[in-house]
Amino acid sequence: MSYTIDIDTGGTFTDGFLVGGTQVKTVKVPTTPHDLTICFMECIKAGAARFEMSVEDLLTNTDVIRFSTTIGTNTLIERNGTRIGLLVSEGQEQDLDVTDDDESPLVYEEMVRTLKGEIGEDGRITEKLDRDEVLRKGQELLDLGARCLVVSLRNSVFNAAHEWDVRAWLKEEYPRDYLGSVPVFLASDVTNLPGDRERINTAVVNAYIHARLVKFLYKAGEDLRKRFYTRPLLIVHATGGVARVAKTKAINTYNSGPAAGLMGVTSLGKLYQIKDLISGDMGGTSFDIGIVRRGQPNFTLKPEVEGLRLSTPMVAIKAIGAGGGSIATVKSKDLRVGPQSAGALPGPACFDLGGRNATVTDADVVLGYIDPEYYLGGKMKLNRERAVAAIEANIASPLNMSLFNAALAIRDKVDASMGMELKAAIDSAGSDYKPVLVIYGGAGSAHCCGLASHAGIKKIIAPQFASVFSACSLSSMDVWHIYSRRVGAWIRQNGKASANGKGIDEAVRAMHGEAGRDMRGEGFDDDQVSYLVELFLSRGSDTPEGRIVIKGVEWSGKIEDALRTQNPKLFASPDVYSPAMFLHASAAIPHYETISYEIAGEDPSAALSGTRQICWNNGTGLIETPIYDRLKLEPGNIVKGPAIVEAPDTTYVVRENWRYTVDACRNGVFEEVSL
Repeated sequence: MSYTIDIDTGGTFTDGFLVGGTQVKTVKVPTTPHDLTICFMECIKAGAARFEMSVEDLLTNTDVIRFSTTIGTNTLIERNGTRIGLLVSEGQEQDLDVTDDDESPLVYEEMVRTLKGEIGEDGRITEKLDRDEVLRKGQELLDLGARCLVVSLRNSVFNAAHEWDVRAWLKEEYPRDYLGSVPVFLASDVTNLPGDRERINTAVVNAYIHARLVKFLYKAGEDLRKRFYTRPLLIVHATGGVARVAKTKAINTYNSGPAAGLMGVTSLGKLYQIKDLISGDMGGTSFDIGIVRRGQPNFTLKPEVEGLRLSTPMVAIKAIGAGGGSIATVKSKDLRVGPQSAGALPGPACFDLGGRNATVTDADVVLGYIDPEYYLGGKMKLNRERAVAAIEANIASPLNMSLFNAALAIRDKVDASMGMELKAAIDSAGSDYKPVLVIYGGAGSAHCCGLASHAGIKKIIAPQFASVFSACSLSSMDVWHIYSRRVGAWIRQNGKASANGKGIDEAVRAMHGEAGRDMRGEGFDDDQVSYLVELFLSRGSDTPEGRIVIKGVEWSGKIEDALRTQNPKLFASPDVYSPAMFLHASAAIPHYETISYEIAGEDPSAALSGTRQICWNNGTGLIETPIYDRLKLEPGNIVKGPAIVEAPDTTYVVRENWRYTVDACRNGVFEEVSL
């Protein structure tokens, strides 16, 4: 039997989704922030134990390992990346975003140097570079402690010749076989999209996190090889695909786990034939929101990363500081929950690892939603007394509240925070956007009814593997590379087709050549690769108003038909402009396939495991509440709230006036019941 392994690293837990034949095993292990390769291997060990086999036997028979890592994200948050020397054109050194941080900028002001030399917006060289100046200023930055050099010159999106010269001269001075060799990163290698300011930011962020990613990811690959895994480790990209380490740019890994989750939501929408969905991923550290509209996940060409506007395609995700580990505090008699998180260490007070702050998870334990003896299926015991002490000291006493009212206040505060963010995202997507919520993450199912009420959502899908849904989503991802070009060409003017076909054709052919090289490096011949040409379109500006997608690389003559069917609004316009275009290259690798089951009756009583006293609302006190075993619920079973459904990896809290149904795919569906 062959296996697939998909691993997603979160701020609190690292999730594993392992498939062997028709068997699926899910695991959770604590994230080890100091070295993410430890929790990566611990996750594989836990999965092997679930299959009752050794790690070596599992890896020998594994076809694919996909890994979503937070190394890049953590490096930016912790500000412990590479010391960068930055070379820019004269005039660009003013008001740089990457130096605009008094305490911990990505680039210190003294580590910036300017170069003479100019390229116009037509791509022509109007002033040559000075080789001696390049070498002198590069040496100055190295003498100040730069561990790498980043080069981002004005208008290099139109012609990167000057950036290439800078790297060539520096490499001549510091050959690769010398110990003093210095990595040189070019903006033109990282992004081909316009915007000099954004290109500087993108190149700097990529270089800042590069070294740590190289260290960790190659160590993870080596750890696998020592245990007889012979295939390449595949790294998840924020663009929605995977690639081997050697074909991965550092910037591609930022926010890759949440991006994978939204791709999984998109697949779920196809399964249910639902085109409009909104995702809510509530883990231990954050609540991540994503939008699927008309069957397509939202992409952004200018994502914001740690307050910096970049120029690179990513799945659009909005994260807020609301998770199971979010810390509750009182300031001036005002209750706040998040954005700070207790993380994996020390974690919530109930983890009994030294944490003393009250968190959302502590509130869930105090209210009775989470059974301290059954956390992670009983593999991790929680200390309710610690949770009580933390809430009493930090929340109940300062606010002069009872213990239960303080815990309810924490619950309601975090639910309102997430719900209002969801509502804002829905409103921003347009008046015709009426999505179904897909909730996942370890804490999502415990809070979904409350946050949905604030967002005005009446129906929620909680996938069967909701607690490890991002890891599960990885299992649907293929090897996928994206290439971009600045186009800046009219497709149609005054109602007539424009003669810009040659430029577009040259761009497509150039990107096709790059894709062929990379996919060969991934182990695929060209006939195994699927291609898509994607044109972003507007009516004259560089801000896209829409896009069209054409299958294959033979795009000529297909634009008008694509406009007519995919973007009627722009098809009706006499003027259509393309600021940028992309080529997508993908190749299929093994996936997990959803299984459909026969529907049983509605009665869930066979799954009833007992009752527990739970506090649901202010003034009601503790109420004896039915507890159901999620593993024993059959498709068609309906649990009416108030009730608790317990699974080994999460807890489903069914609030009053809600019901929870297990469907034919064993996914759970929450629906608000009309009064």
